[in-house]
Amino acid sequence: MSAAGTGIRKDPASRLLLAFLAVTLVVSAFPFFYLLSTALRPRSEIFHYPPSWLPHTWAWSNFADIWTTVPLMRYLLNSLLVAGGATVLNLVVAVPAGYALARLHFPGRAVFRQLLLVTQMFSPVVLIIGLFRLVSGWGLIDQPMVLVVTYAALSVAFSVSFLAGYFSSIPEEIEEAAMVDGCSRLTALFRVVLPMAMPAVVTATVFAFISAWNDFMIALTFVSSPDNRTLPLGLYSFLGQYTVQWHYLMAASLVTIVPVVVLFLIIEKHLVRGLTAGAVK
Repeated sequence: MSAAGTGIRKDPASRLLLAFLAVTLVVSAFPFFYLLSTALRPRSEIFHYPPSWLPHTWAWSNFADIWTTVPLMRYLLNSLLVAGGATVLNLVVAVPAGYALARLHFPGRAVFRQLLLVTQMFSPVVLIIGLFRLVSGWGLIDQPMVLVVTYAALSVAFSVSFLAGYFSSIPEEIEEAAMVDGCSRLTALFRVVLPMAMPAVVTATVFAFISAWNDFMIALTFVSSPDNRTLPLGLYSFLGQYTVQWHYLMAASLVTIVPVVVLFLIIEKHLVRGLTAGAVK
């Protein structure tokens, strides 16, 4: 069967592109392979020389031991509560704010939109000292709710800008028709606009959740007691003063990745639609 019959292109450009994609895939997947390989090694093989790609003894027990070596389940629940709370708070603020920015005309609207873009240029690390002085002055250090509010505040600018752009792409005539049928503007937002803007809402949700889930520096600054540690801080427990439990650290890191991977698998379709919104008219 010819190449034309199979629909496979054999020109040099296609082969070069496939080769580039294959190399990119290998380079991207290698850290995860190394992570898994180390997580499945017994402690005696961590610094074995010469090194091997695969463990000689498969230590599946590492994934069971990490739950008893440190209170990993507590750290996992703390991260889920903090990241989930920050995501919900982010959406509660971002959805009406993005809608107002897209539909309502008020003084300073253009300046407000530009300020949202400017705030995204600053790294959260730059704000840590000021945030710490503010939180400590209120006596709220080591309070999980402070993490929820902080994470939501740091991601809300992106969510508002992103949702405003998507709301602007939805024809106003659809809302006007709903209001003619008796809906208020708020009812039209929740019953008509939001279902149509679900891809953008999902994208904003993923961004807010991952930003809160992966953070280490802010949690390290605001959390002092072991019981309130989030999962990134909990991973730090495997780093001792004189030694590092690499096999446990890698196994726990894989556990940290699982919730994010599951979230992506669940909302993959909406996420792709949200990220490509507006690319094709």
